[in-house]
Amino acid sequence: MTGLEPFGARLRRVMDERGPLCVGIDPHASLLAEWGLGDDVDGLERFSRTVVEAVAGRVAVLKPQSAFFERFGSRGVAVLETTVREAREAGALVVMDAKRGDIGSTMAAYAEAFLHQDAPLFSDALTVSPYLGYGSLSPAVALARESGAGLFVLALTSNPEGGEVQHAVRADGRTVGATVLGHLALENAGEEPLGSFGAVVGATLGDLSSYDLDMGGPILAPGIGAQGATPADLPAVFGRAVRNVVPNVSRGVLRHGPDTVALRDAAERFADEIRAALTSA
Repeated sequence: MTGLEPFGARLRRVMDERGPLCVGIDPHASLLAEWGLGDDVDGLERFSRTVVEAVAGRVAVLKPQSAFFERFGSRGVAVLETTVREAREAGALVVMDAKRGDIGSTMAAYAEAFLHQDAPLFSDALTVSPYLGYGSLSPAVALARESGAGLFVLALTSNPEGGEVQHAVRADGRTVGATVLGHLALENAGEEPLGSFGAVVGATLGDLSSYDLDMGGPILAPGIGAQGATPADLPAVFGRAVRNVVPNVSRGVLRHGPDTVALRDAAERFADEIRAALTSA
């Protein structure tokens, strides 16, 4: 398998060209209803194709949430395959939000499903969970390196339940979340202009100055829009690592569908606000 240029380098380039905005593709039942679509495969397909048509040629990253496709079975997964392919053909990078995490051959199989270049669901990067121990991600790390893909590892998530694990203090005095960030810094050591192994860190978390977020890789930052964070919050939350942040907006853009012009305009407004916030940082 001939690998692509490393994900980090490709991401840095498209962020510099298009801005860092990531738009989520989250076709849950309530959004399908808001768009006047059925909660079925036909509605799923129309929703996903409309989002790709509206924004894939303009934003840096699209992030389909795998669960909303998987719930329709094999036909839903077929729609996901098409969504990934068409988004990448339009120039967006695709982060598959599947949050996979397991051990051994099972983790290797998850990696092959999303990170092998010949896989129907091959994506530029995959979200993964390290909470069976960071070392359990080794098969995904290895395949990502081989294929030129990347990983976004759950580190400091915005859901309130996450703190009971991520802020727990280990025997060495570091929190679990800080330990994950430390592993990522090692993965990215020496990589220029950006490493391929990123963290998921919620934009809603406020002051994170006690954490070293500058770990050489990108930071996928959910929480902009419906969850309450704004682009103006990014510099205060992420500090010197803010240039490597990929802010994710889902409902804040998607609620403007099914009108493709309205979707595009909403994405462009968020992109402009993010650029302004980063410029003033």
